[in-house]
Amino acid sequence: MSFRPKFITFDCYGTLTRFRMGDMAREMFADRIPAAQMELFVADFSAYRFDEVLGAWKPYADVLKNALNRTCKKWNIKCTDAEGQAYYDAVPTWGPHADVPAGLSRIADKIPLVILSNASNDQIHKNVDKLGAPFHRVFTAQQAQAYKPRLQAFEYMLDQLGCGPEDVLHVSSSLRYDLMSADDLGIKNKVFVNRGHGPGNPAYNYVEIQDIGGLPGVVGL
Repeated sequence: MSFRPKFITFDCYGTLTRFRMGDMAREMFADRIPAAQMELFVADFSAYRFDEVLGAWKPYADVLKNALNRTCKKWNIKCTDAEGQAYYDAVPTWGPHADVPAGLSRIADKIPLVILSNASNDQIHKNVDKLGAPFHRVFTAQQAQAYKPRLQAFEYMLDQLGCGPEDVLHVSSSLRYDLMSADDLGIKNKVFVNRGHGPGNPAYNYVEIQDIGGLPGVVGL
């Protein structure tokens, strides 16, 4: 890709910040879910979180509590709202993947970096502060009143930046949350960070990298 964008826009959780929902679920439910079935339980929790963000915006704490309750109902086990709240409270404590600070630092003084995250306003800045590079703008689902993968979230970001889809390079480790919607919206320049969070699909015309250390080369740095 020989493209120097006006902005590089990022998903945060999973792509930059190490996302620990699965780790927390494995620990929290170790006494309620047999070890041989734990990965199925974690996958269901992930699927219900995705389903919870597809409708009208609601607070992210409610997204997590509802998803956990629905998962536990499917598995016929008990959980509490306090357990759901524990996931919400943990998010701001999570730091970046090891490759992120060095990779971002090679770009940040040359191309403005932007985050579009399915976060709440009171969570995201603690995570961003741990990334090791300055960000030009940080947008949340709370500000947009829509979660990714809804196009409204991306439209909000573009409107706030005062640019079009052709002006950005969008970077994510998730096709479902980010890259499919970015493609639908006309963002032609995309990077898939293959962190094993889900399958890729080359039909979406992205450049694939293994970690953020590969990103500077994508934009010729």
